[in-house]
Amino acid sequence: MEVEHKFENKSQFLKEVIQFVLIVLIVVLPIRFFIAQPFVVSGESMDSTFNNGNYLIVDELSYRFSNPKRGDVVIFKYPYDQKRYLIKRLIGLPLETVKMKSGIITIENQDGEFVLSEPYIDSKNNLLYGDLEVILQDDEYFVLGDNRIASSDSRIWGNLSKNLIIGRPIIRLFPFNSIEVLPGSYNKYVQ
Repeated sequence: MEVEHKFENKSQFLKEVIQFVLIVLIVVLPIRFFIAQPFVVSGESMDSTFNNGNYLIVDELSYRFSNPKRGDVVIFKYPYDQKRYLIKRLIGLPLETVKMKSGIITIENQDGEFVLSEPYIDSKNNLLYGDLEVILQDDEYFVLGDNRIASSDSRIWGNLSKNLIIGRPIIRLFPFNSIEVLPGSYNKYVQ
């Protein structure tokens, strides 16, 4: 079966091309700039949850209507160079105290104190040197890389302001054998 579409004249063709371009501009660009954007993982700080070269689609909309939760993987602007984007796991929430001692993370909040369960951590990379206690303000978060041994995170450069958080990965598209919806999500395992 053959389908043929003929334009009456060049102006009709031009009109359809302009309509197509306008539809793309109206539909695709707002999605790209306000709802979701691509992100390529660079570095080893989130191994083995995310590896160098993973291609992610980032949800930029959810955190406009709700706050990030403990265990979420977040993409954010690096506090000291906001042209760079980083990916880390959210450990501490606003108004909490994060304590690290001998490789164990304890969270203290209005409900009490608990040891953080981290099933996503490879025990050989769960190295936390020294002791640290951080008190978070009402708009601050504490983030760590899953590969603690190779991560520059809140231990190094401090607490993360909420206004720097861009979003969370909603789809891993590459490598193809690792395609996943909500990659790195472990909310059900952490308090």
